[in-house]
Amino acid sequence: MTSKQRAKDLKLLTAGEIANILRMNHQVILRKLQSGEIEGYKLGKDWRIEEEKFWEWLQSKGNRLLAKDERAKTIQTFFKNGKLVSLPAKRKKRLYVLERIWQDFSRNRVYSESDVNEIILRYYDDFCTIRRELVDNGFMVRSGGKYKAVAGKQSL
Repeated sequence: MTSKQRAKDLKLLTAGEIANILRMNHQVILRKLQSGEIEGYKLGKDWRIEEEKFWEWLQSKGNRLLAKDERAKTIQTFFKNGKLVSLPAKRKKRLYVLERIWQDFSRNRVYSESDVNEIILRYYDDFCTIRRELVDNGFMVRSGGKYKAVAGKQSL
């Protein structure tokens, strides 16, 4: 890419424009630029921020990443050597744990109760509780003593 093409594709925002986009005080944005939290260029007294870098920074501040971190931390806390140590009391954490177990079930297979128990026993001795929780929380459906993992279950 030539420097002319790069200059043509480069879109720089001012600190004031960033402040307007975020509805924040201009001084707050300047402090973030000066500390290096937001990557930018100081040209004289003014700052310029590449639009692409700004959107990357903003996305890194989103709570979607926090949810991923929370899921990973929950799994790490409640699973030791691949086994579930205890079932979390908090619903959100419990759902993360159930989702992890649910991932071991094929979506296009019908399971007998003993097959479900066998898979759950890889993780936790109280297979009755986990089996019931998987059904109650929509990870699996039960009909006539047969179980099937829900294919369309969204990740949390």
